[in-house]
Amino acid sequence: MHELEKSDCCQENVVHPEKLDLVKKTLPADEQLMDLAEVFKVFGDSTRVKILYALYESELCVCDIAQLFHLSQSAISHQLSILKSSKLVKSRREGKSIFYSLADDHVILILTQGMEHVQE
Repeated sequence: MHELEKSDCCQENVVHPEKLDLVKKTLPADEQLMDLAEVFKVFGDSTRVKILYALYESELCVCDIAQLFHLSQSAISHQLSILKSSKLVKSRREGKSIFYSLADDHVILILTQGMEHVQE
């Protein structure tokens, strides 16, 4: 074991049952934690984060987003599909165009708090 790893371990093997009981009572179900992990995986792609930030500023169509990031409409559509299936964006049709926007205020909160954390 490396020195850094040793310092991260307990010096003695003592379990704190009262803390474990509290955590066990409040820990979300495994399925919910897996769903949360999947949402965070979506944020693991910089193109998707850029799209989310663009949609934070304005509702946009695929053509707009493709032009903004110099990517193909197909590439943007693929990323929007992932974002939509993760319930991070929503769409609406206007004539022949489909406009995308952030799904709700929770997405804005995740983006702003994530950026605050990065800038600390």
